[in-house]
Amino acid sequence: MIDLKLLRENPQIARDSQIARGNDPELVDQILNADEKRRAALTKFEELRATQKNVSKSVGKASKEERPAILAEAKELAGQVKAAEAEADQAVKDLETLAMQLQNIVEGAPAGGEEDYVVLRHEGPTVRDFAAEGFTPKDHLELAEGLDAIDMKRGAKVSGTRFYYLKGIGARLELAMLTCALDLAESAGFTALTTPTLVSPEIMGGTGFLGAHADEIYYLPTDDLYLTGTSEVALAGYHKDEIIDLSDGPKRYAGWSTCYRREAGSAGRDTRGIIRVHQFNKVEMFSYCDPAEAAEEHQRLLAWEEEMLGKVGLPYRVIDTAAGDLGSSAARKFDCEAWLPTQERWMEVTSTSNCTTFQARRLSVRSRGEDGKTQTVATLNGTLATTRWLVAILENNQLEDGSVVVPEGLRPYLGGREVLHPQA
Repeated sequence: MIDLKLLRENPQIARDSQIARGNDPELVDQILNADEKRRAALTKFEELRATQKNVSKSVGKASKEERPAILAEAKELAGQVKAAEAEADQAVKDLETLAMQLQNIVEGAPAGGEEDYVVLRHEGPTVRDFAAEGFTPKDHLELAEGLDAIDMKRGAKVSGTRFYYLKGIGARLELAMLTCALDLAESAGFTALTTPTLVSPEIMGGTGFLGAHADEIYYLPTDDLYLTGTSEVALAGYHKDEIIDLSDGPKRYAGWSTCYRREAGSAGRDTRGIIRVHQFNKVEMFSYCDPAEAAEEHQRLLAWEEEMLGKVGLPYRVIDTAAGDLGSSAARKFDCEAWLPTQERWMEVTSTSNCTTFQARRLSVRSRGEDGKTQTVATLNGTLATTRWLVAILENNQLEDGSVVVPEGLRPYLGGREVLHPQA
């Protein structure tokens, strides 16, 4: 949710943000009009209630002759106060309904849609030339099945399409990667949390996930709970309705959880294997910080993501995501995309978003400044490792016989294994 005071003072920033996202700027004026109606309704209610109190006080001082008229006036005022209160309550609800539709104000992101990102740089090892090496690379699923590391058929048999079993070395490789990520996070000062994967509508809505893409979220109507697609949701709700201490700097958490996504509408090459699936595991960074430090904290999260990508030795690029491709809560987002040899394209493996005060305002998370006054904090998130990384790790580290070289950063977590060999 946007700070209404700032919106009143500079509505054009919000209009420009809406335009950059490809959204209707008229929503800003609708919110401002609703805010005026709310304030007018509250003023009317408060004035009538004050008058009612004064009249009620005068009853005891009135003469016998004056009292019936004053009582009649008090009765009439009581009805007017009740009606004004109902009008004010409705005005507040109307404003909240509109304000919740306004996405976060874009900060520095390029304008445009999904294809209008800006490539900031390329990092990691040089992309391999498999033709020069003399063989055609296998895709991750063929490699994984050769290693007996994945079982898609039984996953589909048990749960339907886009479910799978990670098996043997596949399960160990995922665990190694996630444990490596958690070690990195803890060394950087994050507190590890295993998070709930079922949350209330209040928490899911508070993080901004019940907007345009709500159809991608699994919902359990009997329990009125949502399955989370990222531990960001539970981490954002961790300090709901609290005043937290940021005097020593940002408060950082690393959430390890299973994630669930319906992936409504996705099709084509991403549905083969484990690129886009309904269930996966992830280590997610989450930070609460002073809003003035949010942009700097965003760069730190990106740096930790890149450090982790360095440990698994992937060639990748960093992109500045365009405004129209941002989630509703993000003011700016950087993605790291790893090279996918068999599809000759870049595939998203990490994403870090600066949500400024958008989520914390909805969830009422504040900190106290040196002056003793409270302010809404900023929240940021970033992927540190997830199941999808196995796709890029397998394809980029394969040998001609179907073996896969274990990235050096993961070898200590796999008993020192250097190469994974196909099963006979």
